[in-house]
Order: sequence, then C-alpha cells, then structure tokens
Amino acid sequence: MEKSSEVSGFYKRPVEERLSFVKEWAGLADEEVATLRNTGGLPLGTADRMIENVVGGLTLPMGLGVNFRINGRDLLVPMVIEEPSVVAAASNAAKMARARGGFTASFSGPVMIAQVQLVEAPDPEAARKAILARRDEILSICNRQDPMLVQAGGGARDIEVRVLETSMGKMVVTHLLVDTRDAMGANAVNTMAEAIAPYIEEWTKGRVYLRILSNLAVHRLARATAVFDREAIGGEGVVEGILNASAFAEADPFRAATHNKGIMNGVSSVVLATGNDTRAIEAGAHAYAARSGRYSSLSRYERDAGGNLVGTLELPMAVGIVGGATKTHPVARIALKILDIKSAAELAQVIACVGLAQNLAALRALATEGIQRGHMGLHARNVAASAGATGELVDRIADQMVKEKKVRADRAKELLGEYSRKK
Repeated sequence: MEKSSEVSGFYKRPVEERLSFVKEWAGLADEEVATLRNTGGLPLGTADRMIENVVGGLTLPMGLGVNFRINGRDLLVPMVIEEPSVVAAASNAAKMARARGGFTASFSGPVMIAQVQLVEAPDPEAARKAILARRDEILSICNRQDPMLVQAGGGARDIEVRVLETSMGKMVVTHLLVDTRDAMGANAVNTMAEAIAPYIEEWTKGRVYLRILSNLAVHRLARATAVFDREAIGGEGVVEGILNASAFAEADPFRAATHNKGIMNGVSSVVLATGNDTRAIEAGAHAYAARSGRYSSLSRYERDAGGNLVGTLELPMAVGIVGGATKTHPVARIALKILDIKSAAELAQVIACVGLAQNLAALRALATEGIQRGHMGLHARNVAASAGATGELVDRIADQMVKEKKVRADRAKELLGEYSRKK
C-alpha cells in the first residue's frame, strides 16, 4: 500500500505517538528512534511546546569565543555552529584586536518597523497626507495595544508614510516605528499594525492587506570597530592584502556574497546560541548590504596613520533577551548567563564584534595562507570521524589526509583500514 503523508491532527498526537508513526513510515531502528528522542539540553516536552509536530531534536556544538574585549570589558561568547574553524578563527582575531584595546561597539536603539500596506486608495498622495496628519492618534492607538511595553519605556515612537509604484499600481505604505526595548519585538509590532489597519482604511477609503514587521531594521543598527595592530596580524604585506580583499568585496557582489557569509558565520552562531532568530538577522543583513541598489560588503577596512588596520562593521541587529526561545530554551538561558549582559543593546553590540572578528580572520587567511589550510585541518577531523575513526585515530587520519591534500571520505576509510590492521 502506498504511504500517505496526509495525516489529520498530527499536531494533537503525543510525541511518542508521532515517533511511532515516523518509525513505521521510515523504517527506523529502535536506536534511531532513541537518537531522535535524545534532544540534549532541550527537554522533549519543551521542544513540543516550541514548534508543531515535534519528533525529536538536532543538537549542534556550542563553543566559546575567547579573548574578546568589548567596550573595555572582557567576555566569553557562546557560539553555536556546525562549521569547523569559525570559533577558533573568531577567538584568534579577538586576540589580535586586544593589542590595541579590543573592540568598540555602539547601538542605535531598539526600534523596529511594522509595515501597513494600503492599496486601491482613490488618491494615494492625499491618503499619505491624511495618515501623516493623524500621527499622534496612530501612536496612541498603537500604544494602547501594549501598556507593559510602554511602562517599560518603549512603545510606538513615530510613523513614516511612502507612496510606492508597483506592478499592481500605487500603494501607500505606513511604517510604525516602535521601541521594543529588550525584546526582538515581532509580536508587539505586528499587533500594533493589526490595530491601526481599520483606521487607515477608514481615513483613506483604500484597502489594507499586509500588516507585518520588516526585518530590514534600519533603525536598529549595531556597529563594531577595532584597530588591528600591523605587526600582530602579520605585517604591512598582510594589511595590504586585506585592504585589497576588502576593496574587492565592496566592488563585486559575487565576492561580497562570500565575504558577508563569513561575517554571518560569526553573527549567526551567537544569534542561535542565545535563542534569537537567525533567519531574521540574516535577511536584514543581506538586505542592508544591498540598500544602495547594489549588493556590497557589510564591513569596511582602512589603514590608519601608523599603518595599522582599522575594521568597521554595521548591520541591522534585531535581537532580544526576553521572550521567545531566549526564555524557553534552557541552553539559550545559559548562554545569556555566560555573556553576563543586561540588555538587548549589549547583546547586539557583542554580536557585531564577533561578526567583525570572524571577517578579519577570514580576510587574513585569504591574504596569507589561503582559507583552506586552517579550515581543512578541522574539516578533515569530521571526515575521519564520519568514516568511523575514534580516539587518537581521528587526528592521525586527519593529519595524513591534510598532508596528502586528499580530504575525502574514501581516503579516510582506506586509512582507517590501514591503521586498524597495524594495531
């Protein structure tokens, strides 16, 4: 009989029933079901309340970024990622930054944007003016939706209104600018957008469709800068190489995509460790990189009067330390405790500094030995372990594959057989 994925009320079933179902569906062995059931630091019951149709969990390694000194304070930074060399590279770059005092960071404030899309307005320009004329009334309506946020010092602060030319005609788009304090704020701003929609329709005689936040959080920017001592990073030639690599990324979107991916290796690993939304941060960062109409690099480098390298990074950083997985995931709570920060603003600044450190490390590797040397050494260990190596054999096989420049699963298996026979 052909299997069907049409399952009524699957989300209502207990987790154990779902596991039995997937066991039969996929022909899973008992040990594979046990592996699914083992959700690490996240209790299965908690996982079942976080998303729908839960059958298990996937645990990723958490490492600590060390050597970080940010705004005159030393920190250990939890990083969750599966890619080898990222934590080591960021830690190494942070050590280089310490020679000139570490990182300096700032934050523009926790203001999110909610968008209200109006179509079919008889006079779009008149509609725009009508909405702007009711600014104070709009802010009052919005703030009534979340008195706790207002009490905490946040709330709706201002509005922006634009008329857009689109393939479906002119649209009037209202931006609600909302200070969400220490929360990421998606629920708060979406609720406000929903509340104001019928009023906008009444005032303009148009029709509202979308009422949702924007992940291009241009009013919520994190900035990081550091001076990397010329000698600490390898001398004048390395500085010159990094400046050329940076200029390449500024000018060419093909290079910028990989350049920014390296930044996000650091950024997303801290976002994930603290239970924040990696997809939102990544979407905002890449959109910000294209804000001029051409995709470019998020970071910039220059040489100071002493020949040292000065790096800067600026990107949207809509992260929180209250609500969502930051509070429900026990490991995320521990990560925040390790960081010992008191606000979302502090977290945003830490994340930007890690992104800059990761970027500097990648550019330095590209400008000197090439990215593969350090990366492949760690990748080779993963390949060796995947081939079945354990204990000291992992390092022996990895070292041999790197020496041969043959980091492949088939070669790992051959070496495992050879070393096992020698035992």
